[in-house]
Amino acid sequence: MPKRILYAGAALALLAGCQSTKSPSATKQPVVETLGTHPVPASEFAYVYRKNNSTAPDFGTRAGVDEYLKLYTNFKLKVLDAEQRGLDTTQAFRRELDGYRQQLAQPYLTEKSVTDQLVREAYDRLSKEINASHILLRVAPDASPKDTLAAYQKTQALRQRVTSGGENFETVARQTSEDPSARENGGRLGYFTSMQMVYPFESAAYKTPVGQVSEPVRTRFGYHLIKVNDTRAAQGEIKVAHLMIRATPNMPAADSATAKKKIDELYSRLQRGENWDKLVAQFSEDAGSAPNGGEIPAFGAGRMIPSFEEAAFKLQKPGDLSRPVQTPYGWHVIKLIEKMSVPSFEAMQPTLKSKVAKDSRSELNHAAFLKRVKAENKFEENKAGKEYAFSKADTALVNGRFKYSGMQVTKGKGKPAANPTLFTINGKTYPATDFLAYVEQSQRPRPGDEPQHAMQVLYDQYVDQSLTNYERDNLEGKYEDYRMLVKEYRDGILLFQLMDEKVWSKAIDDSVGLQKFFTEHQQNYQWAPRVQATVVNAASPEVLKEVLPLVVDNSKPVTKNGGTGIALGLLPTTKGIPATIGFQPRTATLLPASQPTLEALADQMATDTTLIVSVSGRLRTSAEGTLARKRIQQVRSSLEAKGVQANRIMTGTKVEGNKAKNLDPNAVYLRGATRDLATIEQRFNEKSPLAVKIQQRTFQQGDNKAVDQVWQRGPGTYPVQLDGRYYSVIIKEQLPAGPKKLSETRGQATSDYQNYLEQQWIEQLRAQYPVQLNQQEIDKLVTK
Repeated sequence: MPKRILYAGAALALLAGCQSTKSPSATKQPVVETLGTHPVPASEFAYVYRKNNSTAPDFGTRAGVDEYLKLYTNFKLKVLDAEQRGLDTTQAFRRELDGYRQQLAQPYLTEKSVTDQLVREAYDRLSKEINASHILLRVAPDASPKDTLAAYQKTQALRQRVTSGGENFETVARQTSEDPSARENGGRLGYFTSMQMVYPFESAAYKTPVGQVSEPVRTRFGYHLIKVNDTRAAQGEIKVAHLMIRATPNMPAADSATAKKKIDELYSRLQRGENWDKLVAQFSEDAGSAPNGGEIPAFGAGRMIPSFEEAAFKLQKPGDLSRPVQTPYGWHVIKLIEKMSVPSFEAMQPTLKSKVAKDSRSELNHAAFLKRVKAENKFEENKAGKEYAFSKADTALVNGRFKYSGMQVTKGKGKPAANPTLFTINGKTYPATDFLAYVEQSQRPRPGDEPQHAMQVLYDQYVDQSLTNYERDNLEGKYEDYRMLVKEYRDGILLFQLMDEKVWSKAIDDSVGLQKFFTEHQQNYQWAPRVQATVVNAASPEVLKEVLPLVVDNSKPVTKNGGTGIALGLLPTTKGIPATIGFQPRTATLLPASQPTLEALADQMATDTTLIVSVSGRLRTSAEGTLARKRIQQVRSSLEAKGVQANRIMTGTKVEGNKAKNLDPNAVYLRGATRDLATIEQRFNEKSPLAVKIQQRTFQQGDNKAVDQVWQRGPGTYPVQLDGRYYSVIIKEQLPAGPKKLSETRGQATSDYQNYLEQQWIEQLRAQYPVQLNQQEIDKLVTK
């Protein structure tokens, strides 16, 4: 699928447009060219050329027009070939195109003017932050009129208690609000700004004066009363880092006290000037931020725990530290990094537009859209048809078990039609029976609701869906850019299918053809002079000196003192190395769990061909030596049976006396060492991510600046200092210029072969569909 989207994108580059209300003309159009007997409308090419080239330096020049026409002609020839093969008639093609058509239609099923107003309103509100409390009484968005009225009246009664009744708002919130958090916070929400609350709630909060309580506000959660406690100018966003010691509300008192002592000690050390990054890395218990100096993403009002947010926004200058602050997660010391004001409208417009489309504000936009579509398309409701449909509503609908068996056909004067019309859109009739079938399919249980209200909810949904679908189905006749956009996706899908068959897959599958092409064009696939080298790039001379012995292969594992030692030049590692291998007591028989462990170790050694393992018996007395040696041999045999070379397994025993008294007497002990470059690099970069970079490969001149400086010196190890970094370039071999093998350049050769196949195909199509240009129409586009 990614390739398809990519190629569809290439089609988009040829066919794209901007919003227009022009309808395609039914009259005969002049053509820019004819492909065989197939005309290409001049208006289509002109549209595409202007859209995709208007900012190009050669736009309007003879050369620019001719070059683009050549590309466009090749594109049209390929699409024509796909159509002649019937690829546009398959069910899979139609299904895929319909999916794209649905997606492309979305921007047209809105009211742009309403969106623009909502975006501007959202931005203007970002300049102010509201501190509010609320009381919530829950009621479903599509609750029955009876339940809705009861909730509204109850909310009004609460409003009387906190206004004219004089009761404390937070007290009433704790007692009555159905927001669970109200019992703890009295309904307090802290400061918030635009786009952080559902739209009706936000609007009411911004319109209610400080100290007053709003009228009941309906959202999808229910009815709210909002008390505005304070307003302030927007503080924008803030970026901070923090050092955290975990302390949860339910942890033992002693642990909580210990956490407080830790944060106080760390705060004192910071006050004395100790390094922030160092203390955060060592002690902060926020694993997500500690490796990055405690930094967390920027945030604005209403997005963080109130106590944390309040302390953070009090900091004035970058580098300022807060005193320890407690949240439900623990104790924090906060460091200010940057304060950021609200960006300009132009900078925020794209983000706000995207948020508005997903926000509850979109309901206003959709309502305006439906109102326009109703007016433009002469939506007319048929009272008799609606009464007929609603007469079928009963308790079965409320229970989610409604079934419509069809209507009895009756004839005669004054009798209803066999299938009364529910409504019409631009003269198109929508029968009541279609709606009732929709009801049966879309119903759900609605306990306590009234049948007529349940039917009204479904009717509103059906009208909404019908109007939206009607508008979508007629977009191509209303908007030229949408019609062209659908056309380009259509052509892109066709083009992908045929390109895959004729070019992409063929070049990959046709190994004989690829080899023949490669041989005939061998002159294009040549190596320049190269060196086989290892480049160690270090942050300091000290680090380079420490790394270099691990990279240069001049050390071997050695056996000493009756045990196994690993000489300098190998990096000790525990990655993939089990600490012990267990045996049955007093035997050399592996435990059942040991065999899979050894198999995994053998796989690890096959992957890392530099890995060496020592297997040792750590003994309390020499009397244990015989059994230990048998066990060690069992481990060695198991690894060798899996393909591990004998010289990569070091063995030995060592009597340790009392030092071994706490060791497992039924195990042998393993250690590992490696020269794997990735492991070495990872180890040195654990504390400083840029400490070391190691490359080992074949370099051509220009691939690496450090290699370029010692290019001609031949095999050897050379120090290089460059751009503040310290290098060691280890040249193993100089390789002369010469031809590449296909295996060494398969990707490039395959790409070239694909281009060759495509060119052959185009030449074939131009012979099959001779191109006749209409120079008069082409000249109209030449303006320079």
